[in-house]
Amino acid sequence: MVAMSGGVDSSVAAAMLKEAGCEVIGVTMHLWDYDSVGGNARFEHGCCTVEDRNDARVVAGRLGIPYYVVDFREEFERGVISNFVSEYMQGRTPNPCVACNSKVKFGVLLDRAAELGADYVATGHYARVAIDEVTGRYLLKQGLDGNKDQSYALWEMTQDELARSVFPVGMLTKAQTRQIAESLAPRVSGKKDSYEICFIQDRGHERFLKEWTAKHPVTMDEGLLEIEDPIRPGPIVDTNGSILGEHRGHPLYTIGQRKGLGLAAGHPVYVVDIQPDTNTIVVGEDEDLRSDRLIADGVNWQSTVTPVSEVRGQAKIRYRQEATPAVITACEPGVAQVDFEYPQRAVTPGQSVVFYDGETVLGGGIIRE
Repeated sequence: MVAMSGGVDSSVAAAMLKEAGCEVIGVTMHLWDYDSVGGNARFEHGCCTVEDRNDARVVAGRLGIPYYVVDFREEFERGVISNFVSEYMQGRTPNPCVACNSKVKFGVLLDRAAELGADYVATGHYARVAIDEVTGRYLLKQGLDGNKDQSYALWEMTQDELARSVFPVGMLTKAQTRQIAESLAPRVSGKKDSYEICFIQDRGHERFLKEWTAKHPVTMDEGLLEIEDPIRPGPIVDTNGSILGEHRGHPLYTIGQRKGLGLAAGHPVYVVDIQPDTNTIVVGEDEDLRSDRLIADGVNWQSTVTPVSEVRGQAKIRYRQEATPAVITACEPGVAQVDFEYPQRAVTPGQSVVFYDGETVLGGGIIRE
């Protein structure tokens, strides 16, 4: 079963598997309606538009494979949207792509594939799966195109999920993928890559959070957040606690942010801390953003068992970043400490930290502090 978004990468993944002699079923996941939260149903950004489904259907027709649309809107809202909103309310900055991969693409989609008798699920991710000949464990490796590698967003995958997943374009460069797509479907081959959040129509998340929280109760770790207006103005203070101004609501900000603070400090200042309990934003200098250590929760040791001693490898704290030398220590089940060789800028709670040994993903977790 190939998850076909109507884009270049998943279309080529389906074509490669068909060419290899596999029995292929094309599936588009209907995850979101763009008019759900004050949006425009004709908005073209994302992967759930009518146009995208039509493109996927055309590619499937040219390949001569069955094609279906599956409705995962409920699962997407529960596993991705609710988490996205809840994390911002708690002063963290989530990565919805990581949640979508673990909860939807390699969660409910794998289950649906098994129900239909499919042995594997394939996607257009730039990553690779290999087997360690010594341990027999499945290894997630970076895609060969370093500029397109998406292994960072797949660290939550389990051994069972890796065993049933295929990433055909992980062996290609993006240029090679587009070349294959050109002969398959010229309209699809020219589509631009998207680096935005698929369910948000504008570049920021402010409109989405305001409209969502106006219509839905906010689910927190401990239950429903009983606040009449969860996005409300509050103080901006410096690192000494002195009030400098007023913000629009703490969920609308993220660590390292400089623009949109509305301060006339006379020099650059950045968000260095978010305190949801008091609805306070703390700003400071660039040097206040530097940190050489973090603690991560929800850690998944993917390519190895939980280590009993420290591991020297590399780690990255955001997708578009080079992995940097680090020492990773398993503190307790599901928790790890990461000590960087060089201080990192804007270590952001809620984001993923992913551990590497060269091109192999060792595991990852969600930054707590």
